[in-house]
Amino acid sequence: MTSQASQYRAQALAAEEAAEAATLDNVRDRCLRSAAAWNEMAARIELTDRLRAERIAAAPHPAKVEG
Repeated sequence: MTSQASQYRAQALAAEEAAEAATLDNVRDRCLRSAAAWNEMAARIELTDRLRAERIAAAPHPAKVEG
């Protein structure tokens, strides 16, 4: 997991904790929406990193040119 994804997951966790502590329904809902958004951003970054790694691994490597 990338450090950016880890940061996003930490933000999601903080938002979930804030939702649990919220006494107002609208605040709880806002925190839960925020947590969902942070988790989605983390998932996108993880997917992008995985696809990039697969693309790099599958790419033909140029032969060394000795001169």
